[in-house]
Amino acid sequence: MSVISREQAWELLTKYNKESFHLQHARTVEGVMRWFAEDLGYGQEADRWAVVGLLHDIDFELFPTAHCLKAPELLREGGVGEDLIRSVVSHGYQLTVDVKPEHEMEKVLYAVDELTGLIWASALMRPSKSVSDLELKSVKKKYKTANFAAGCSREVIERGAAMLGWDLDTLIQKTILAMRAVEPQLAG
Repeated sequence: MSVISREQAWELLTKYNKESFHLQHARTVEGVMRWFAEDLGYGQEADRWAVVGLLHDIDFELFPTAHCLKAPELLREGGVGEDLIRSVVSHGYQLTVDVKPEHEMEKVLYAVDELTGLIWASALMRPSKSVSDLELKSVKKKYKTANFAAGCSREVIERGAAMLGWDLDTLIQKTILAMRAVEPQLAG
């Protein structure tokens, strides 16, 4: 199993991504993946999970029509190992690639990538503009409104929950908790 340092991953990510929205999304998914690693008993792999989360959209800003297709080239040039590349690319399963999420880490990435966007959008509708007081029922209400955060695929979120063997409520609740843990780091 390969691991690159967080600093190396950040340098590689920012070589291809400059927009603050994309960088915040990457940092959000990084933190959420670290939280899930700890929560699911993979604490010794938490750095690896976090790096995969940080790098998951490395090609999206510059190559949106080749998302997950251009990533392997960019990651290889950055010295990233094939196992991490596979994990990064797997979040594009049935969207742009046929690399099915196999490891629990890959399934979590697949499930939370879209969901973190929907949860942030839900939080921004609250007076607090924070996930700290966001509840499951609020997210579920927004989730059912198709034109709310329309870019966040409910189909992918639901497939991700199914891959993990979780119901949708469990996935949303755990992701809210993960985002609460991450939010203070994103403000700084």
